Amino acid sequence: MLWLRSLHRRSALALRMSSLLDTWKPRLIALATADVHDDDGAHDINHLNRVWNVAQTLLADHPEADAMVVQAAAYLHDLVNLPKNHPDRAQASTMAARLACERLAEAGFPAEKLAGVAHAIEAHSFSAGITPTTIEAQIVQDADRLDALGAVGLARLYYTAGRMGSAFAHPTDPLAEHRELDDQAYALDHIERKLATLPASMQTDAARRLGEARMVMLRAFRDTFVAEWGNA
Repeated sequence: MLWLRSLHRRSALALRMSSLLDTWKPRLIALATADVHDDDGAHDINHLNRVWNVAQTLLADHPEADAMVVQAAAYLHDLVNLPKNHPDRAQASTMAARLACERLAEAGFPAEKLAGVAHAIEAHSFSAGITPTTIEAQIVQDADRLDALGAVGLARLYYTAGRMGSAFAHPTDPLAEHRELDDQAYALDHIERKLATLPASMQTDAARRLGEARMVMLRAFRDTFVAEWGNA
């Protein structure tokens, strides 16, 4: 009977957590979109929803993780979103963590979870170079990086490159066989310059598998693009 009571207890806790997540999701979306003035389609509410959706997949393998911390960080990690070429880009996640904690505290979010949310937001950024030391931060970082891979990641790559004024690819050497990769100047270079490094950087096994699968698609696109580019 002990095992049955334990099962009932775990089920009750799971239902309570699910209810809390459902309650906080619209609140977090409201906090994330309260004062959005930028029209950056690569970091909009759709991006935040995708990060949370992938994070839920990763949470399934890590029942020890605090899902409320993951959900809050997934929705608020881009509260401060600076362009990739901004001089303060590396500090954006730290600024976002500070602002997120202020807004969460005002909204009545559990105070004991704020430090975990702050670390997950700080560590999500590739530019910041902060190592995630909690499973919650690892899941958020992985989920955010996975959104840079695959079909949506490819669309985000070229959308961002257009906003930055980058060319599609080098006119005569798109695969950078006789030059250094330069993803500031050429969008296609970003696939090998950064995206190809992401699967190995994933913190969780599930994210690593997903990242590797999505890189297969990106490299297939790159090869097709170069064949059509006609100047290789």
